[in-house]
Amino acid sequence: MKNNSLFSYLLVLSNFKISAIAASFLLLISALSLPAVARRDDGLLDSSRLDVLRKNRPSTSSQPAPTNTYSQPANNTNTLPLDSGDFSSTDNETDYTLGPGDQIRLDIFQVEEYSGEYPVLVDGSISLPLIGKLNVTGLTLAETSDLVSGKYAVYLKRPVITVGLVAPRPMEITIAGEVDNPGSYEIDVTQTRDFPSAVDIVRQAGGITTLADVRNIQITRKIKNREQVYTVNAWTLLEQGRLDDLSLRDGDTIFIPTVDEINLEEIERLAAAGVTFGIGEPIKIAIVGEVYRPGTYTVDVKGNNQGDRNNAQEETLPPRLTDALALSGGIKPLANVREIEIVRETWDGKKKNISVDLWTLLEEGEENQDIILQEGDSIIIPQADKLAANESEKLAAASFSPGAIKVQVVGEVTNPGTIEVPPNTPLNQAILAAGGFDNRRAKKGSVELVRLNPDGTVSKKEIDIDFANNIDEENNPILRQNDVVVVKRSGVASLGDALGAVTAPFTAPLGILRFLGL
Repeated sequence: MKNNSLFSYLLVLSNFKISAIAASFLLLISALSLPAVARRDDGLLDSSRLDVLRKNRPSTSSQPAPTNTYSQPANNTNTLPLDSGDFSSTDNETDYTLGPGDQIRLDIFQVEEYSGEYPVLVDGSISLPLIGKLNVTGLTLAETSDLVSGKYAVYLKRPVITVGLVAPRPMEITIAGEVDNPGSYEIDVTQTRDFPSAVDIVRQAGGITTLADVRNIQITRKIKNREQVYTVNAWTLLEQGRLDDLSLRDGDTIFIPTVDEINLEEIERLAAAGVTFGIGEPIKIAIVGEVYRPGTYTVDVKGNNQGDRNNAQEETLPPRLTDALALSGGIKPLANVREIEIVRETWDGKKKNISVDLWTLLEEGEENQDIILQEGDSIIIPQADKLAANESEKLAAASFSPGAIKVQVVGEVTNPGTIEVPPNTPLNQAILAAGGFDNRRAKKGSVELVRLNPDGTVSKKEIDIDFANNIDEENNPILRQNDVVVVKRSGVASLGDALGAVTAPFTAPLGILRFLGL
């Protein structure tokens, strides 16, 4: 039997009538009923260290553990290896690291008086009973637990300490490159109860541009006082439906580079997936070349109601190339829609050319050729050397062609002058729109078509008229903007007019004499 104060006290209470077996049993119960703190290697309490703990015991009771914390497992299952540059998997996320402004909770097993919530101070430290200040800046929750356990090992035998994150500090994320509004953004994590994803920050920055290289997004993160750059293939995450899985940490920097070659099909897939392109307000663009009103225009965004009548949501649709063409009065007859060029500015002020083929939109229905426009775009519509008749007709009926064309029908028609007719209107229909031939004076067999060519020359063509003819380039051609149709006088009308001009000097005095009754 060992000689110690606790055992002597038990013997005194029993008047030394207790058996050795009972005394050992009482000693074991008393030892187990006390906290597993300040024990010597012999299993008994070290009274001197226990007194230190009791003297430094906080005067207030510890707060109850919160029901919802941001605690992370101590096994670091989500830790990103420092030698890995692959950030495309959620299994490769780094654990949250502490910093000034965080609120953490320490739970010390069987020592409730020292368990509680502790703020991380402005110098990156926490202040703990007995231990004092500990610098925890840059440490994960598991590393903080190991550090605190090591410090309390002086007072506790095999301390079991759990660290949880109660309230994260506001996170500051920087984003640059091909986004609408680059800069630094502060995220209040206490409201969302979750760490922001890269998609959240991109949306807050107004969305990516159409020049964004989503396969090579770079995220810079400081780990253990050194920066590590990771490359994210957001296209792979999009195909897997995991764009929201990429969570960020305080101090992260996102850089979205410019793509080398623009893929119009991928832009449409991104738009269909809900990726915004920073188009929420009207944009200014310039358009030159083969349009009727070249110049600078403000193109509005369009709204599209989604859902039923009771729960309709307004979806903003970005402006497209055909919208700009319509504002500029539409394309001219010799516009080369196969080789349209769009000059777009990159994030660093450089220029990038995008080639668009609107003919494939008309022929094959490839909507990705109707490219989404962005602020500051310059659109160049070149001139074609020559267009086939069937191509001209198809272009005239396109939505980006004028809704109506103006032609002049002059001469011997009922209502001569300028008229508006739909695109692809044939010659016969224009004559009828002007009221038809003047039956007494018109030469009904043929008319003259005068056309101002794109190269500045003027062509004249005599065309035989038969209102029973279908559309035909020789006898009933499609009219173009500013064409002039001349309906000449018949032979009888011409003769009558000539005779009238000859006899006018003689008939005028006779008319006066008749008026005077002479």
